[in-house]
Amino acid sequence: MKANRRTDTKPELALRHALHRLGYRYRKDYRLDLESGRRVRPDIAFTARKVAVFVDGCFWHACPEHGSKPRANEWYWGPKLIRNVERDRVTDAALILAGWTVVRLWEHVPLDEAVATVVTALTATSATGHTRPEAPRRESAQPDHDPAAGKPSPAGRLA
Repeated sequence: MKANRRTDTKPELALRHALHRLGYRYRKDYRLDLESGRRVRPDIAFTARKVAVFVDGCFWHACPEHGSKPRANEWYWGPKLIRNVERDRVTDAALILAGWTVVRLWEHVPLDEAVATVVTALTATSATGHTRPEAPRRESAQPDHDPAAGKPSPAGRLA
Protein backbone atom coordinates (compact mmCIF):
# COMPACT_ATOMS: atom_id res chain seq x y z
CA MET A 1 0.00 0.00 0.00
CA LYS A 2 3.05 2.21 -0.12
CA ALA A 3 2.17 3.32 -3.65
CA ASN A 4 -1.20 4.71 -2.57
CA ARG A 5 -0.94 8.47 -2.29
CA ARG A 6 -2.17 10.33 0.75
CA THR A 7 -1.88 13.68 -0.98
CA ASP A 8 -1.59 15.07 -4.51
CA THR A 9 -4.01 12.60 -6.07
CA LYS A 10 -5.24 13.36 -9.59
CA PRO A 11 -8.71 14.49 -8.46
CA GLU A 12 -7.21 16.70 -5.76
CA LEU A 13 -4.70 18.26 -8.16
CA ALA A 14 -7.44 18.99 -10.72
CA LEU A 15 -9.54 20.74 -8.08
CA ARG A 16 -6.58 22.71 -6.71
CA HIS A 17 -5.53 23.88 -10.18
CA ALA A 18 -9.09 24.96 -11.02
CA LEU A 19 -9.45 26.90 -7.75
CA HIS A 20 -6.04 28.52 -8.23
CA ARG A 21 -7.00 29.58 -11.77
CA LEU A 22 -10.06 31.31 -10.31
CA GLY A 23 -7.83 33.29 -7.95
CA TYR A 24 -8.35 31.36 -4.74
CA ARG A 25 -5.35 30.73 -2.50
CA TYR A 26 -5.27 27.90 0.01
CA ARG A 27 -3.04 25.55 1.95
CA LYS A 28 -2.65 21.95 0.86
CA ASP A 29 -2.40 19.07 3.31
CA TYR A 30 -2.26 21.63 6.14
CA ARG A 31 -2.24 20.19 9.65
CA LEU A 32 -4.88 21.66 11.93
CA ASP A 33 -4.40 21.12 15.65
CA LEU A 34 -7.91 21.51 17.04
CA GLU A 35 -8.65 22.51 20.63
CA SER A 36 -10.19 19.09 21.20
CA GLY A 37 -6.70 17.65 20.76
CA ARG A 38 -7.53 16.12 17.40
CA ARG A 39 -5.19 16.62 14.46
CA VAL A 40 -6.75 16.94 11.03
CA ARG A 41 -5.18 17.30 7.58
CA PRO A 42 -7.70 18.53 5.01
CA ASP A 43 -6.68 18.13 1.37
CA ILE A 44 -7.34 21.85 0.86
CA ALA A 45 -7.66 24.35 3.71
CA PHE A 46 -8.81 27.95 3.44
CA THR A 47 -7.53 29.02 6.85
CA ALA A 48 -8.79 32.60 6.86
CA ARG A 49 -12.34 31.50 6.04
CA LYS A 50 -12.15 28.25 8.01
CA VAL A 51 -13.19 25.99 5.14
CA ALA A 52 -11.74 22.47 4.97
CA VAL A 53 -12.07 20.52 1.72
CA PHE A 54 -11.60 16.76 1.46
CA VAL A 55 -11.50 14.89 -1.86
CA ASP A 56 -12.42 11.33 -0.92
CA GLY A 57 -11.54 8.32 -3.04
CA CYS A 58 -14.43 6.00 -3.83
CA PHE A 59 -12.63 2.87 -2.63
CA TRP A 60 -10.96 4.18 0.52
CA HIS A 61 -14.01 6.03 1.81
CA ALA A 62 -16.64 3.47 0.72
CA CYS A 63 -18.57 5.51 -1.83
CA PRO A 64 -22.13 4.14 -1.96
CA GLU A 65 -22.20 4.71 -5.73
CA HIS A 66 -18.76 3.49 -6.86
CA GLY A 67 -17.05 1.93 -3.86
CA SER A 68 -16.11 -1.68 -4.41
CA LYS A 69 -15.85 -4.31 -1.70
CA PRO A 70 -12.78 -6.49 -2.03
CA ARG A 71 -13.38 -10.22 -2.10
CA ALA A 72 -9.85 -11.17 -1.13
CA ASN A 73 -8.99 -10.66 2.56
CA GLU A 74 -12.48 -9.43 3.30
CA TRP A 75 -11.81 -9.99 7.02
CA TYR A 76 -9.23 -7.17 6.79
CA TRP A 77 -10.72 -4.76 4.26
CA GLY A 78 -14.31 -4.71 5.54
CA PRO A 79 -13.50 -3.36 9.01
CA LYS A 80 -10.77 -1.08 7.63
CA LEU A 81 -13.11 0.68 5.21
CA ILE A 82 -15.75 1.02 7.94
CA ARG A 83 -13.13 2.60 10.24
CA ASN A 84 -12.20 5.04 7.47
CA VAL A 85 -15.81 6.19 7.17
CA GLU A 86 -16.18 6.46 10.96
CA ARG A 87 -12.96 8.49 11.16
CA ASP A 88 -14.33 10.82 8.47
CA ARG A 89 -17.48 11.43 10.54
CA VAL A 90 -15.48 12.09 13.73
CA THR A 91 -13.20 14.46 11.82
CA ASP A 92 -16.18 16.33 10.37
CA ALA A 93 -17.73 16.69 13.82
CA ALA A 94 -14.47 17.94 15.36
CA LEU A 95 -13.98 20.53 12.61
CA ILE A 96 -17.58 21.75 12.84
CA LEU A 97 -17.22 22.04 16.62
CA ALA A 98 -14.09 24.15 16.06
CA GLY A 99 -16.03 26.50 13.76
CA TRP A 100 -14.92 25.16 10.39
CA THR A 101 -17.06 24.50 7.33
CA VAL A 102 -16.41 21.01 5.96
CA VAL A 103 -16.75 20.19 2.26
CA ARG A 104 -16.44 16.52 1.28
CA LEU A 105 -16.29 15.64 -2.39
CA TRP A 106 -16.13 12.25 -4.06
CA GLU A 107 -13.42 11.74 -6.65
CA HIS A 108 -16.06 11.00 -9.31
CA VAL A 109 -17.80 14.37 -8.98
CA PRO A 110 -17.40 16.45 -12.18
CA LEU A 111 -14.76 19.16 -11.78
CA ASP A 112 -17.08 22.09 -12.50
CA GLU A 113 -19.55 20.82 -9.88
CA ALA A 114 -16.75 20.38 -7.32
CA VAL A 115 -15.44 23.89 -7.95
CA ALA A 116 -18.96 25.32 -7.64
CA THR A 117 -19.44 23.50 -4.32
CA VAL A 118 -16.20 24.87 -2.87
CA VAL A 119 -16.87 28.40 -4.16
CA THR A 120 -20.37 28.29 -2.64
CA ALA A 121 -18.93 27.27 0.73
CA LEU A 122 -16.35 30.05 0.54
CA THR A 123 -18.88 32.72 -0.34
CA ALA A 124 -21.23 31.47 2.39
CA THR A 125 -18.50 31.78 5.02
CA SER A 126 -17.50 35.25 3.86
CA ALA A 127 -21.17 36.30 3.97
CA THR A 128 -21.49 35.15 7.58
CA GLY A 129 -18.71 37.40 8.76
CA HIS A 130 -15.65 35.19 8.35
CA THR A 131 -13.95 37.63 6.02
CA ARG A 132 -10.28 37.72 5.42
CA PRO A 133 -8.45 41.04 5.68
CA GLU A 134 -7.82 42.75 2.38
CA ALA A 135 -4.20 42.44 1.35
CA PRO A 136 -2.50 45.24 -0.54
CA ARG A 137 -2.63 44.54 -4.27
CA ARG A 138 0.26 44.74 -6.67
CA GLU A 139 -0.28 46.55 -9.91
CA SER A 140 -0.43 44.11 -12.77
CA ALA A 141 -1.13 44.12 -16.47
CA GLN A 142 -4.01 41.69 -15.99
CA PRO A 143 -7.42 43.06 -15.04
CA ASP A 144 -8.78 42.05 -11.65
CA HIS A 145 -11.61 39.56 -11.58
CA ASP A 146 -13.98 38.45 -8.90
CA PRO A 147 -13.43 34.75 -8.02
CA ALA A 148 -17.06 34.48 -6.92
CA ALA A 149 -18.25 35.59 -10.35
CA GLY A 150 -15.55 33.40 -11.82
CA LYS A 151 -14.58 32.39 -15.28
CA PRO A 152 -16.26 29.47 -16.92
CA SER A 153 -14.93 26.53 -14.98
CA PRO A 154 -12.99 23.89 -16.84
CA ALA A 155 -15.02 20.89 -17.88
CA GLY A 156 -14.07 17.44 -16.87
CA ARG A 157 -14.04 15.16 -13.92
CA LEU A 158 -11.97 15.24 -10.80
CA ALA A 159 -10.62 11.79 -11.58
